[in-house]
Amino acid sequence: MNPNYSTIKTPDAPKKSEAIKKATALKPPIDVAKELAVTLASTYAIYLKTQNYHWNVTGPLFGTLHRVFDEQYHELAESIDTIAERIRALGAFAPATFKQLEDLGYIDEDHDIPAAAESMIQNLAADHEKIAKHVLDSIAVCNNKNDPASADLLVKRIRSHEKYAWMLRSFLKNELTTRTSH
Repeated sequence: MNPNYSTIKTPDAPKKSEAIKKATALKPPIDVAKELAVTLASTYAIYLKTQNYHWNVTGPLFGTLHRVFDEQYHELAESIDTIAERIRALGAFAPATFKQLEDLGYIDEDHDIPAAAESMIQNLAADHEKIAKHVLDSIAVCNNKNDPASADLLVKRIRSHEKYAWMLRSFLKNELTTRTSH
């Protein structure tokens, strides 16, 4: 026996529709989506750089770095999709062309493949640290605009970028002196 739900009247229906109107009025402003778009573009840039290094790394650490870069670029690819979906959930369009991504992002592209694996490691560690710092600023925007969902997504991104920077720095001989000099 299937009831006809369209004919069921509830005394609190007007209250529910008012609550829905209020909830949708609290939609985060577009500047949160802009912060997320910058994060997406920069994440895409480091994704491409990591994949480039994965394909082109050479030297005694080839096997280890090939695996590390593989793990990192796969996780970055998933995060790109998550960030883009959040932008769409906010009602904006995610940047999706190379031109848009290049214009929005702040991670420099490598025009030449670094000859030394150590240079690759240094470049990626610095880029992960740069993204983590920017994302921290973006969280403040999300909090100011009362958007805890976007802030939570960005907290997870900071955690990943800081972890990758630490993992990469651990390959360098002077990890402690490099870390304390920043």
